[in-house]
Amino acid sequence: MSQISVFDMKGSKVSDLELNDKVFGIEPNAAVMHAMVVNYLANQRQGTQSTLTRTEVSGGGRKPWRQKGTGHARQGSIRAPQWVHGGVALGPKPRDYSYSLNKKEKRLAMKSALSSKVAESEMVVVDSIALEAYKTKTVVEMLKALGADKKALIVTEGVDAKLVKSAANIPGVKTATVNTLCVYDILNCDKFIVVKDAVAKIEEVYA
Repeated sequence: MSQISVFDMKGSKVSDLELNDKVFGIEPNAAVMHAMVVNYLANQRQGTQSTLTRTEVSGGGRKPWRQKGTGHARQGSIRAPQWVHGGVALGPKPRDYSYSLNKKEKRLAMKSALSSKVAESEMVVVDSIALEAYKTKTVVEMLKALGADKKALIVTEGVDAKLVKSAANIPGVKTATVNTLCVYDILNCDKFIVVKDAVAKIEEVYA
């Protein structure tokens, strides 16, 4: 089993933690991680875009001129796509972009993402995060002490309302719990900050 240092909120090392290699020490599968990210982004799409076809645009109830003898091209409606203010031909309509991957792919993608963060030394384990009040400054100081000034994902075992609200308006910082963790968020952050209790929970779920 590989070891990782455990820090406190001030950035001082307090102990070492053994990580389960079945979760944090596998060979990352780039193809599965890519598939999971594409799936996540597809599932985020609203799919509410809509255009009006020639049958939905108001007007155009009668033939603009007779079929033959005018010298004009034949026309059946002033709401055909080639007319100004006409309907859109083959335009987008509301649709559902979501699809699902199987359970084995999801688990492999998650373990690959976690292992890649450990391999690249981008995972930081914190002994505990305890905020006495709703204070953004406290979270900013903690991130600075842990060397996570840029994009950071903070993972706790359960919902910590003070941490969530204190970190909400810090640019590039996101909070999550073990059961809301996703591959996209893990790969999208520069520093993956996990509370020690959450590490045990992740190992329990994915080992």
